[in-house]
Amino acid sequence: MRPEREARFREVINKRQRDLTIILENVHDQHNIGAALRSCDSVGIREIFVLYSEVGLNVKNITLGKRTSAGSRKWVDVHFYTDIEACFAHVRQQYPLVLSTHLSDDAKSLYDLNLTQPIALLFGNEKEGLSEEVLKHSDGNFIIPQIGMTRSLNVSVAVAVSVYEAFRQRNEIGLYDGKALSPAEQEGLFEEFHKRHVGKEKRKKIQRTND
Repeated sequence: MRPEREARFREVINKRQRDLTIILENVHDQHNIGAALRSCDSVGIREIFVLYSEVGLNVKNITLGKRTSAGSRKWVDVHFYTDIEACFAHVRQQYPLVLSTHLSDDAKSLYDLNLTQPIALLFGNEKEGLSEEVLKHSDGNFIIPQIGMTRSLNVSVAVAVSVYEAFRQRNEIGLYDGKALSPAEQEGLFEEFHKRHVGKEKRKKIQRTND
């Protein structure tokens, strides 16, 4: 590995967040997943959860999702689920608080949330929002304030707005100063990045040979 590549890996890993993630439920458009994934990578999120709870979406969308997000997900782990209970059991291991984008009487503004604590942000698709079954696993609701004629945002835009507010809050208290992950965790993530990088280079070499 070139020294500048190693330096880049360590710079990125130094700012990775242990306890911030998103969950996407029944997002049909794979480009939205890819865009959300890029936003998450850009603010240091290590992993995201993609849940397909609708019958008929399961196998097809997981296959397409893995293929469409292949580039971005090299650096951000994507956990695909079709079982709601299994998905949230995994989420709760690392993220004890789950807040959903859902319009309700008790919904708080995004800008009133404390996003510096361990948290998972839950998003549904633009057409139907979140399912009732998934909302049972939410600890509260939030909205992104809007003052225009259009009262909803594309899901990937909503993700970007939300995770960048988390970035702003966390950056203010120094969570991007190499404090989020322990030295051992950073070294483990570096080894994983290195493994993925080497695998990519091998695939490129094989492709050039075949061409």
